[in-house]
Amino acid sequence: MRGAWLLLACALPWLGACASPPGVQVSPAQEAAQVDLVDAANVVSGLRTEIRYAGDNNFIGAPVTGYEAPKCLLLAPVALALARVQQDVQREGLSLKVFDCYRPVRSVQHFVRWARDPADQRTKAAYYPNLEKASLLDGYIAETSGHSRGATLDLTLVRCERDACEELDMGTPFDFFDPRANTAHPSITEEQRRHREQLVQAMARHGFQNYAMEWWHFTFRPEPTPRTAYDVPIQ
Repeated sequence: MRGAWLLLACALPWLGACASPPGVQVSPAQEAAQVDLVDAANVVSGLRTEIRYAGDNNFIGAPVTGYEAPKCLLLAPVALALARVQQDVQREGLSLKVFDCYRPVRSVQHFVRWARDPADQRTKAAYYPNLEKASLLDGYIAETSGHSRGATLDLTLVRCERDACEELDMGTPFDFFDPRANTAHPSITEEQRRHREQLVQAMARHGFQNYAMEWWHFTFRPEPTPRTAYDVPIQ
């Protein structure tokens, strides 16, 4: 994957397919606190979390290397910006729900190993029903990810009553390999389009840019550390 195709593939969240900017280096840090990665749940009041890669409800079908706890880690300035988004959506009776945030480099490597194993097709029906697994390496999976820089996250909107929350209908599940996951795909309903636009606008007001191929994927701009990736485990 090179040149323009690398740019197109950048930021695919479920598989870490992101062409890092030239010169990106992996930090030698071994703990989150060393690089100002914070638990967003401690910063964003009322944040809902369902960190998929810490369990088996994901496209691999098993916990992913590096996810030792179901936490949403983000660089501190990114978490503070997310808190402002949460304040906005709460005024509309909603809440943010995150599926993935910072992703260690070792986790991306796990994705690549999975993609190179054609025998494991356990999750095809749920995550890539219209694609052959081998084709994922031609564009969906790369060996670096923007998530590893601590400023990218995957999330949705939920409406909560007491302790029960229901996700707004976005037209596809999170991590679904299909053009229908494109933010402005024409086949979705008017209600689904409205929900996607509501999320995009709420995030954009506080510096988060949506990736047009995936309604759930956002990166804070400018990134605090655009030339540094991290490999500290999520604990």
